[in-house]
Amino acid sequence: MNIILELNHLKQVSLPTRPVVCKGLFIVIALIVLRAIVSPFLAVNPSEKEGFYDPTADLLPGIRRGKFIEVPQIIWGLNNQKIAFARACLTARFLNRSLLMPSLSASLFYKEVDLLRPITFDKVFDFTKFNARCQGFVRLARYSEVSNQTKPFKLQKGSGRRWTVEKDLDQLLQYRRGEADDSEVIEIIGKHPFLWPDHWPVKDYARIFDCLALVPEIETEVVKAISKIREAGIKARHEAGISHNKHVKDGTMNPPVPYIAVHMRIEKDWMIHCKKWEQRSNSKEICSSKEEIIHKVSQITDLRRPVVVYLAVADSLLEDDSITSGWRVGMVAFEKKRLGVTDIYNRQPYLIKSAIDFEVCARADVFVGNSFSTFSNLVVLSRTQRLYNMGEASSCGENVGLSSYAYNVIGDDGGPQRWMTDMSDTSLQNLSYGTNNISCH
Repeated sequence: MNIILELNHLKQVSLPTRPVVCKGLFIVIALIVLRAIVSPFLAVNPSEKEGFYDPTADLLPGIRRGKFIEVPQIIWGLNNQKIAFARACLTARFLNRSLLMPSLSASLFYKEVDLLRPITFDKVFDFTKFNARCQGFVRLARYSEVSNQTKPFKLQKGSGRRWTVEKDLDQLLQYRRGEADDSEVIEIIGKHPFLWPDHWPVKDYARIFDCLALVPEIETEVVKAISKIREAGIKARHEAGISHNKHVKDGTMNPPVPYIAVHMRIEKDWMIHCKKWEQRSNSKEICSSKEEIIHKVSQITDLRRPVVVYLAVADSLLEDDSITSGWRVGMVAFEKKRLGVTDIYNRQPYLIKSAIDFEVCARADVFVGNSFSTFSNLVVLSRTQRLYNMGEASSCGENVGLSSYAYNVIGDDGGPQRWMTDMSDTSLQNLSYGTNNISCH
């Protein structure tokens, strides 16, 4: 009898709660259905993600909005400027700040600082794409974001032999807190960023370089130059009676005609510099003559012949203007003048010319360079990063694609050494100053 009474009591208590439970369940179901209907319209198209940048999103818990780093004007050659820019970005990341968009240098002067032509980063590289690609890692900021509520804190970089890597890192650690950290802007003065001690691994530099995209106006010039090279390849094959009609994996016809890009370091100033370098280092694997480069490139069998060989070289510094002669049968050499693209280059300042040449080399089917050249090293780093992105950790095998070689280092087969960047390196020392200790892993 007691059990029956308890059950009746429970029924009386629970009955009034049923409408509430049903109502709650109905609301949950309605929200799920609504999300299913609306979410396709809110999703970001994967093809649009690269250019999509949410300026309100936090990059990292440590990188604070409203805290900035300012660096001196970035100078010297294109690739030295890229290294300096990446080093400034990584320094800002270490201090949990955004990097204020720096000025690059459009002209190439090493000592005549008064002749340097400043050019803002966003006149060469796409500001929005950089932040979209690097979101979650580093961030660039515009000067309009600075409120100027506090005076910039001036951080003087040390110099001289006594200023070691360890002392530099201690200084950065010190300025992560205290008076410097309270300031809205930390202004780093003294040496420009390329000369700062290096604390960052190669993979961090590679990630930043991978975020760089040329502005559309310059990208258009790159596409024009590459199109000219491929047209020359079609003509060479036609004259040789070879058809380019070919099926690729997806069933389409006529993929782009492949080409080799060679970064020829045979300019007078380079030859003087590298001969002294060889004497100091007691090495014979730094300099290469035109004849040695031609011989090494002719030993590469990645591409069927005839094939166009694009020669990336500073025409104005050449002693020998006949660099397109003497190449082996089936290797058709072109430089800017013979290719008919001098108009593309001549209307641009030094920095833009170099940026175009860099991309022409980086996008080549095969690249051959000098392992003691910063330009060649960064081209190979770019290509290595692309291989890593495709899941390839080695270029030693056949038909890997994006092959790179160093003509100044002899490989196991007697030809030029296959070359990939060592992504496990803890600093950029070897890429900045060169090495002959390279491999295809």
